Amino acid sequence: MRLQLGYIPLCDAAPLIAAHELGFARAEGLDLDLTAEPSWATLRDRLALGHLDGAHMLAPLALASRLGLSGPPSDLIVPMQLSVNGNAITLSRSLWDAMAPDSEAPVVIARAFARVAEERRAAGRPLTLGTVHPFSCHSYQVRLFAEAGGLDPAALRIVVVPPQYCVETLARGLVDGFCAGAPWNDVAAAAGHGRIAVPGSALTPDAPEKVLAVSERLDGAILPLVRAVARAGRWCADPENRTELIQRLGHRSYLDLDAAIVGRALPVGSPEQPVAGAPLEFGAAIQEPRLADARWLLAQMQAARQIADRKAWEEAIPAAYRPDLYRAAAAGP
Repeated sequence: MRLQLGYIPLCDAAPLIAAHELGFARAEGLDLDLTAEPSWATLRDRLALGHLDGAHMLAPLALASRLGLSGPPSDLIVPMQLSVNGNAITLSRSLWDAMAPDSEAPVVIARAFARVAEERRAAGRPLTLGTVHPFSCHSYQVRLFAEAGGLDPAALRIVVVPPQYCVETLARGLVDGFCAGAPWNDVAAAAGHGRIAVPGSALTPDAPEKVLAVSERLDGAILPLVRAVARAGRWCADPENRTELIQRLGHRSYLDLDAAIVGRALPVGSPEQPVAGAPLEFGAAIQEPRLADARWLLAQMQAARQIADRKAWEEAIPAAYRPDLYRAAAAGP
């Protein structure tokens, strides 16, 4: 069976890419056609309208799409989580210099950011930050970063920038910073356009990041697809496969980036050299979608004033988040 799957060029699309590249999907009787989409909004619409069968998707956006909060009405379900962590807030070099934080502690950086933001707002030049979509952990992390410094997020101008365009937007001075997933923070830092200020994991540890979202109409193809992508996710999580994973992600068919840059976005820590902030994580430990995570996402939507009362939406969660399908896939054919 041939399936059309969409993704955004990010490191956390790795399980879909590996499922295709390494033959895990073929072993389940599936042929995958992977399509890089230009934005999360485009991916959401193509998935809802049936142009895609499934996708690598922002966890909050998948839930919002199913609940009718974003985009066309959809029959999306989430049978599997792909990743946690991997985001960061990157600020322009000029903004970082103006902040001049005297510590690497996230709360100190947040307070320095808040001070400059208040100064700019008073001068009629509010800071502009890019985020990848309103329904994203990136947007919630920007809000929490501002609040950690004592800043009302309303003091900021927030604009949507697709992840793969964040670096260019920062370089051209169209934004003062952005929150995006790996590898784009490292790309901005390596090019000298920005400074990684705070990892997203310092603000929302192990928050659900990307999920596998599929249409309910796939029916019998869902479990084979979940098995293939879950196997690929476990492969991605194995440190012995890191070099090959980096090479495959960096290929021009996917991220089209130098392997050294992709490698910076996929660090491997050790007791002697621990990784700063929790790195992007794949694998069996995080793959089952949790209803508690969906409820947490609703709480973030409420805090961001995207919904009035999360309690009104909670009863719809089991229709969207489907751990039963993940367990059925894990049990085998």
